[in-house]
Amino acid sequence: MPTTDYALLNRQLEALLDTRDWLTNSAQTCAFIQQEVPNLNWVGFYLQRQPEVLGLGPFQGKPACHPIPFSKGVCGAAARQQKTQRVDDVHAVADHIACDADSRSELVIPVVLEGYLWGVLDLDSPLPARFTEDDQAGIEALIATFQRQTDLSPH
Repeated sequence: MPTTDYALLNRQLEALLDTRDWLTNSAQTCAFIQQEVPNLNWVGFYLQRQPEVLGLGPFQGKPACHPIPFSKGVCGAAARQQKTQRVDDVHAVADHIACDADSRSELVIPVVLEGYLWGVLDLDSPLPARFTEDDQAGIEALIATFQRQTDLSPH
């Protein structure tokens, strides 16, 4: 599998996000990642709009699970721990929430603003072990750009 040039993608995303609006920027970020990063079947934001629960936000892919409590699944773990989760085989995760049976691996990056969890970005792939350390660092850098260029506030 060819490596993704995340430095280039970061410059492109920076140029794409030409507003400070969180809704526009989160929709654009999902569409951009879905288009530019190979072998993904779902990319989307889940937002913390009430305590300890993630609600579905802008996404690209099949209809998705909603809501997700912090106590369940890979997204819940990322929210609870405020730490990126990279899972090679989602079927090996006891409390995995299977929204799409085709998803095999997952990468979830928390979006944290001054200690407050705004939400998470969830990427799913139909390939097992799709996400490498380079992918994780690259997507985390894209999320840092998203945060820098977006007015995020508690919903």
